[in-house]
Amino acid sequence: MNAIISPTTTMSRTDAEARVIHTESSAPKPMMTLRNVSKGYGSGATRNEVLKGINMNLRDGEFLAVVGFSGSGKTTLTQLLAGLIRPDSGEITMNEEVVTGPSPDRGLVFQNYSLLPWLTVRGNIALSVDRVFRHWSRAQRHEHVDKFIEMVGLTHAVHRRPHELSGGMRQRVSLARTLAMKPKVLLLDEPLSALDALTRSVMQDEILKIWEEERQTCLMITNDVDEAILVADRIVPLNPGPSANLGPAFTVELDRPRNKTELNHNERFKQLRNAVTNYLVAVRQKSRRDEAAQSTQVRIDRPNISPKDLSLSGRTQL
Repeated sequence: MNAIISPTTTMSRTDAEARVIHTESSAPKPMMTLRNVSKGYGSGATRNEVLKGINMNLRDGEFLAVVGFSGSGKTTLTQLLAGLIRPDSGEITMNEEVVTGPSPDRGLVFQNYSLLPWLTVRGNIALSVDRVFRHWSRAQRHEHVDKFIEMVGLTHAVHRRPHELSGGMRQRVSLARTLAMKPKVLLLDEPLSALDALTRSVMQDEILKIWEEERQTCLMITNDVDEAILVADRIVPLNPGPSANLGPAFTVELDRPRNKTELNHNERFKQLRNAVTNYLVAVRQKSRRDEAAQSTQVRIDRPNISPKDLSLSGRTQL
């Protein structure tokens, strides 16, 4: 049965573009589910509601991309999925079990590499392998580490430390370290945002290649619409905060493997890029209008007092 997804917010100029037809009946069983999840920080007048009422299914074996502007709460969303922080309300489940903390079943690739500077490429990757697979023999763990070093193309740099690596190589180490844990769900928190355009393009291909080999369930956070279309099966916009929530899901109906050069001439790619981009722009404009309408100047009541005379005129002259 086909279902049409359209934006929950009324935006006339994007209504036609944002409707995406997808087949719900053939959707795989969800591996992770978020039910009415909310998260904020602070208290009282300084309370900041980051996410509110998040409902989402991460399907088994799919590549899901969440796109949004900076500051909308994308990193908070990945930390919730990884179990690094707990929701204030709502529930996150994996295989129908409530997520209560971190687990090797959910591997997170951070935005800023997060490598230990005193360890080599091998040492950083072996750190996670030794922790997760401590019941394996030393030879098994060594062979497992070698496999993932080779997978990300760093065999020649196995004894280098992070300061001896380029940004792209550091991110490869971070990716290999997470993949080596063999997580069931791979979470990518804007892993390519700090890279230059050329290195980013190469890493996009590497991530796709690894995903096609491993076929893990994957969620990538990104602010690049083209990148999302290149890698994902579905794209879900994260609406601007505060109290950010999710927009409509866009199904990426493009054959794999995808070639970036060929996609630029693909009409379906152009239509999808326009639909996602126009939705993001429109929802941001609406957010700004709502924020401007709600903002009022805070009135400060000043005490009705007069300043005290501190002059020296009354003092006795010597």
